[in-house]
Amino acid sequence: MSIEILSRDAAEARTGPDIMRFLGVTTSRSSIQALFPRWVRALGLPAARLIGQDLPLGSPPETYRAAVADLVADPHTCGALITSHKTGVHAAAADLFDELDDYARLCGEISLITKREGRLLGAARDVVTAARALRELLPPSHFARTGGHALCLGAGGAGLAIAVLLLERHADRPERLVVTDVVPERLRRVRDVAAILGAPVDARCAPSGDDLLAGLPDGSLVVNATGMGKDRPGSPIGDAALFPRRAVVWELNYRGPLDFLRQARRQAARRGLRVADGWRYFLHGWTDHIGGVFGITIGEETFARLDTIAHTSGES
Repeated sequence: MSIEILSRDAAEARTGPDIMRFLGVTTSRSSIQALFPRWVRALGLPAARLIGQDLPLGSPPETYRAAVADLVADPHTCGALITSHKTGVHAAAADLFDELDDYARLCGEISLITKREGRLLGAARDVVTAARALRELLPPSHFARTGGHALCLGAGGAGLAIAVLLLERHADRPERLVVTDVVPERLRRVRDVAAILGAPVDARCAPSGDDLLAGLPDGSLVVNATGMGKDRPGSPIGDAALFPRRAVVWELNYRGPLDFLRQARRQAARRGLRVADGWRYFLHGWTDHIGGVFGITIGEETFARLDTIAHTSGES
């Protein structure tokens, strides 16, 4: 497939709005639909528009290649954020990009697409944005102080990114990191990435996390990165499963039935849990990708303003 990207000068010669694409599964239900217009006004981009494109999970390669080609062909589209199709886009269309960043190559996924001076760029930003959200949950010396381990339920794009950031947490890496999934290929990718990073990981096929929870020491980190409770019903643990005492429990979803989150909250008081949903992860992810698509820097002060807008919008 041959792809021609307009240079910035050529694109600016076309009148029309600056467009950001959103490739997901149920994009119309995302809180970003209400937040995006308010955020871009605050960022001085009042003409910017967000266009969602829903694709079935596990779409065929030609669907992903067509989505990238359509994005490139539209002179008004500046780039895109990709949620559930990050690995699919990379596997099917990596050769269409002029450049991929280090995390895109390491993790085999693309979450951010940008068009710069006639070049198509792909990046995997989940490691960066997940790290920002995790800093709000864990102090720098959490694992050294508590002796806790880390259990990441799910090894898809978000789960792999969290595994990478924990393995790269050199000053305070958990003594043991367990990553689960039911898809062998995802587990192989986790092992391959851990080998490249030179860090140990216990990647195992486990449809339920109950037994693994029972073996975790106090103060452990438990993450639901399965998508269950949002894209799919249910929870990766049973109602009788017990979280470790003083655990940090992170549900990456912020909308949907959120069964895992409810299970954690029911135990929070008696087990001394710190429980968080995926809302802050959502905020960090979207603000980072909007900045990337439109070529603007969103620092701490600007993020705080956008956070305030989100808080006052009633979307959280």
